[in-house]
Amino acid sequence: MAEKVQKVGVKRESGYLYFIDKDGDVSRALMARSGRKGAKPSKVAKVGLNKEKGFLYFIDKQGDISRSVMSRVGKKKSKKSSKIKEISKKRTKKSIKKVVKKGKRE
Repeated sequence: MAEKVQKVGVKRESGYLYFIDKDGDVSRALMARSGRKGAKPSKVAKVGLNKEKGFLYFIDKQGDISRSVMSRVGKKKSKKSSKIKEISKKRTKKSIKKVVKKGKRE
């Protein structure tokens, strides 16, 4: 469920991507299309919004800033589990190399 945070009333033009930048202002950038690169973003409206953690902020259909709760699925991965995965990948690569070397000898 989305809730309005602030009324801005931004009028949208087609071909632009509208977003809330790191300063909390509304910005827009030209969208990349068929080989053409996108342009650097430009500010449309200065708002100075302070974002709260755990929310997704966006420009709604009326051109106002809204937010909704981010859905977090699954558990956070620990550093330990990522290290174990790296070690197991290294081991499998080594075992594959051994098999390949044995195959060449025969």
